[in-house]
Amino acid sequence: MCRITGFWDFKFQGEYDNIRVLQEMRDSLAHGGLDDAGSWISEDGIHIANRRLAILDLSPAGHQPMEDENYVISYNGEIYNFKEIKEILMKKGYKFKSNSDTEVILKAWKEWGENCLSLFRGMWAFALWDKKNKVLILCRDRIGVKPLFWYYRDNLFMFASELKAFHKHPKFKKELNEIGLSLFLQYGYIPAPYSIFKYTYKLQPGHILKIDSTGRTEIKKYWDVSDFFIKGILEKNNWLKKRDEEIVEEFENILKESFLLRMVSDVPVGVFFSGGLDSTTLVTLLSQQLSTPLKTFTIGFYEKQYNEALFAAELAKYLGTEHTEMYCTPKEAFEIIPYIPNLYDEPNGDSSIIPTLLVSKLARQYVKVSLSADGGDEQLCGYRKYWFFKNINFLNKIPLVSDMINLGFLILTPEIAFKIYEVFKEYLPGWQNFYDKYKKLKLIWKMEDDLKKHDIIVRAFLDDDLDKLGIVKTSDLNLVAEEIKNADVDIITKMMWHDIKTELADDILVKVDRATMSVGLEAREPFLDNKIVEYTSQMPLRLKYRKGRSKFILRKILYKYVPPKLIERPKMGFSIPLYEWFRNELSQMYKEYLDPGKIRRDGIFNVNMVSDLLNKYFSGKGVSKEKLWYIFVFQLWKEKWL
Repeated sequence: MCRITGFWDFKFQGEYDNIRVLQEMRDSLAHGGLDDAGSWISEDGIHIANRRLAILDLSPAGHQPMEDENYVISYNGEIYNFKEIKEILMKKGYKFKSNSDTEVILKAWKEWGENCLSLFRGMWAFALWDKKNKVLILCRDRIGVKPLFWYYRDNLFMFASELKAFHKHPKFKKELNEIGLSLFLQYGYIPAPYSIFKYTYKLQPGHILKIDSTGRTEIKKYWDVSDFFIKGILEKNNWLKKRDEEIVEEFENILKESFLLRMVSDVPVGVFFSGGLDSTTLVTLLSQQLSTPLKTFTIGFYEKQYNEALFAAELAKYLGTEHTEMYCTPKEAFEIIPYIPNLYDEPNGDSSIIPTLLVSKLARQYVKVSLSADGGDEQLCGYRKYWFFKNINFLNKIPLVSDMINLGFLILTPEIAFKIYEVFKEYLPGWQNFYDKYKKLKLIWKMEDDLKKHDIIVRAFLDDDLDKLGIVKTSDLNLVAEEIKNADVDIITKMMWHDIKTELADDILVKVDRATMSVGLEAREPFLDNKIVEYTSQMPLRLKYRKGRSKFILRKILYKYVPPKLIERPKMGFSIPLYEWFRNELSQMYKEYLDPGKIRRDGIFNVNMVSDLLNKYFSGKGVSKEKLWYIFVFQLWKEKWL
């Protein structure tokens, strides 16, 4: 596990100290590679560097950048099945100097070219210099677990694991990308290939970028989850012929093998453990196969409605893990929040960054690798929004119910609806952002396009909000893949499909990667093994959602080993008491960074809109917590990086 960076300046004439610049770019990423550092420069002008966090082959033989005849590589990630691939290569006559997966990638590329990627099981982002053909190759793993940015302007091409490396190059022009800002305010993250800066991009998951000595670039897709969703549609009849018990057994075997593969390491390994379905399945199936107890780590909150630590502790005791927990207070959050832009050098509005940072620090005291159960929700229908849309579509088909709701939306203004809600709120969901929810429900109620409905529900700022805020709209961007739009499948499958291609890679995995690497901890994502993702993408919905229950197949597997009473509870999610903290203990932070004078001087947001949001928030008038949090996060980021 490492951090990588480098550049190719096609017009370099000695106008800056290229060796020093490369070292500064490299060492700006030192937090993600505490064990070693290396640089490599060719006469062709290729500059490649690496910061190493040693997980496999801790010896100097694993040093990077690594050179092998016609190739040089700087690599970030883990190929968990590298030993099996190494054996194949050795039978073909290849000799190895190290026990690292880096050397396996080099020799596999030499033997098979980019076809070797189909053999790799793991996570990666690497830069490979082909000396013979004078081509620089960038490659990112299938799902997008490991990050890879690139910049190309004025004959300067750069790449890096994190944007902060680009700031160290004297020719980098940091210009705010208005499209990137707009996307962030809508979704809380910036979908690939877009970025917060102009001329700066994310290499999309499952893609290769090549740039040759003429400066010509080519981007090619080598893997796409869409292929497997489509395969599932085409082979629907074959799945219908299978008994549930047969599928459950197949899936359990895939899970066990994939989970165990993530334990390959020359250093201690632990697990982030919330006590939810995904992390409990991970710990349970691993415990069945290991002879020593797993080390598990949990973050708790004193606010009961956010606290999963009690459930995690009970399950850890039942499963016999070596369990460690800590509770997060507003004071600890206060100490972390100003530090966020140092780690997230592109704005990220996922507030669970805070507990993720805390649990990463906690785990790093005991282990150097931790497994995280991300990806289960997107594959197995775990989010409430999936069930919500199914219920909305069902209600719309009942004429009397549909007509009554239409009439309600017609005659009830948001203000009147809110007064009614206030009267009955003890019997209704505790909505802190009633006005936004009412507005969204009214918009989507009779909308026929399910994906547009999904887009409205997940956005913080809608188009009219952006207008009031003075921000460019991005309605013309095609963020949903055409194959998803055109697929003959249910809305839940379309949403999961879309989320795997967007939110999972550009939000969830970014959150975990930056938090863990900031403390020199490697995070591994067992649920995102390609064997698992390829299987679940084809799996019928009946195995994911049945009779109002999500993750049906996971429950079938888990309840063979764990009593249901330890698991069955409402889904909580990994969230923090954001609304409560910023209206009370942390209120001064909002008032400081969203101060009208400051907003006016910056000239980015409409000061009246921001002030109105702030006033409504503190007066308890139902403003979305995400709206202010996203603006606040951007202000923090801007102060550091712009």
